[in-house]
Amino acid sequence: MTQDHSQNAPFDQPCPIRDVLDRIGDQWSFLVLEALAERTLRFNELSREIGDISKQMLSRTLKRLEMDGFVERTVFPEVPPRVEYNLTDMGRSFLVPMQALIKWADAYHGQVCSSRRAFRSSEDVTRKSV
Repeated sequence: MTQDHSQNAPFDQPCPIRDVLDRIGDQWSFLVLEALAERTLRFNELSREIGDISKQMLSRTLKRLEMDGFVERTVFPEVPPRVEYNLTDMGRSFLVPMQALIKWADAYHGQVCSSRRAFRSSEDVTRKSV
């Protein structure tokens, strides 16, 4: 089905694949989505779960995932306010292809690393012979 993209908001991309992959393909989104796969978490719990993400980057990543409909943010009217994050239905539906990609990455990571080393070695040999 072809869509008319002439009325899209300025942040919409005409290519749906590029648009979605630009969002979830960054360094942190997969880790946030994976952390939320099992349960609802608060900000500090997410930060501890992921480990090496800065608070600023976690905040930005959560906002982008919320904006795109993967994550829902719930603020409870307490003092101090309690904020929880969980996956939306769309976010949960993404877990299936995401888990398949993670499984593939685990299975082929060694081969990718070997290919990189072999490529670098051949590049070094080519540079030395020139």
